Amino acid sequence: MVERRPGIEDKARVNDQIHLSPVRLIGATGEQVGIVPLDQARQAAAEAGLDLVEVSSTTRPIVVRIMDYGKHRFEAAKKAREARKKETRITVKQVKLRPSIDLHDLETKLNHAKRFLAEGDKVKVVVMFRGRDLRRPENGRKLLERVIAMLQEDAIVEASPGAIINRDMAMILGPKRK
Repeated sequence: MVERRPGIEDKARVNDQIHLSPVRLIGATGEQVGIVPLDQARQAAAEAGLDLVEVSSTTRPIVVRIMDYGKHRFEAAKKAREARKKETRITVKQVKLRPSIDLHDLETKLNHAKRFLAEGDKVKVVVMFRGRDLRRPENGRKLLERVIAMLQEDAIVEASPGAIINRDMAMILGPKRK
């Protein structure tokens, strides 16, 4: 079975798939021919060496157009590819910390975060609490405030630190636009 790519209009009926008569015919150059029987529209498309394509199935009579359907599908696929090239995907990288982290370890983790931000990714900074750490949640909040201070040139805070959820306190940093 051949797999088709989404985004190209496969729902349009072409040539012999069209069954309702009469139809409103649009010519190959875009001019309105008028309301004609379906057989006459098929004959006009065959004489032009093109396809008869259903443009609007909801109106009565249905609207059909004489066009090169293969070329139309190719152009639509080309536009879809170009649109996919231009879109940007934002990923969220995660940096995990502990409330009792040493300064050098913190600097190392934040260097990773700076690199992620420089690449245009968002960074989720998570402080993990274990055991007795949960008795002093203010230590985690202080650590996140310290992280904000250390990354203020590179990042903006998109989601500030909130409550402890599942033994974690988190915030999201986004890259600073320059």
